[in-house]
Amino acid sequence: MDRLHRRFVAPGDLVFDVGAHVGDRVASFRRLGARVVAIEPQRAMACVLRILYGLDRSVAIEQMAVGRAVGAARMMINVDNPTVSSVSAAFIDAARDAPGWETQRWTRAADVTVTTLDALIARHGGPAFIKLDVEGFEAEALHGLSQAVPVLSFEFTTIQREVALGCIARCSALGYAGFNAALGESQALSDDWMNAEAIARWLVELPQSANSGDIYARIA
Repeated sequence: MDRLHRRFVAPGDLVFDVGAHVGDRVASFRRLGARVVAIEPQRAMACVLRILYGLDRSVAIEQMAVGRAVGAARMMINVDNPTVSSVSAAFIDAARDAPGWETQRWTRAADVTVTTLDALIARHGGPAFIKLDVEGFEAEALHGLSQAVPVLSFEFTTIQREVALGCIARCSALGYAGFNAALGESQALSDDWMNAEAIARWLVELPQSANSGDIYARIA
């Protein structure tokens, strides 16, 4: 993870970890000497983040979701696997009984505050890198960003390829020209970056069994 992030993050850089969960990426960014804004809407996970990083002056914790507009949303909670809790009803509909998702159930709900990437930039400054992992709400989050940052990543799933295709289109509109991808939790990128058309074709051609991964976008 550190080897991957070192390609985009230098000591002193600011990073937004959107969907920070319990902070494994936060730990990586801090090991690289970056300052981190950890954004996580779930109360239990935000509590864990405060326990782990509440005394670290280089980590700011924001207990909220990220979308295209400031407001509020209803979050469906997966108690047994909270990392796939989501404010996207479409994501949950796509996941129900999909191959590999049969055991997942969203049995609780909570109202959460929603902010935007633009609002976070206004409050904390411009990041060198944004990581988005928000369970089907990535395109909505990117529509709340009006200015490109040097590099960002967003999670994709094969049960909702249309969301990732929307993210690619939004990134292109913001001026991102280079794209790459890491499957699953491999944390491995190739040295060959693709244009938007090529990464979209790669995504469409992925077998359903690939399940998920992260797409990276850079300006140059």
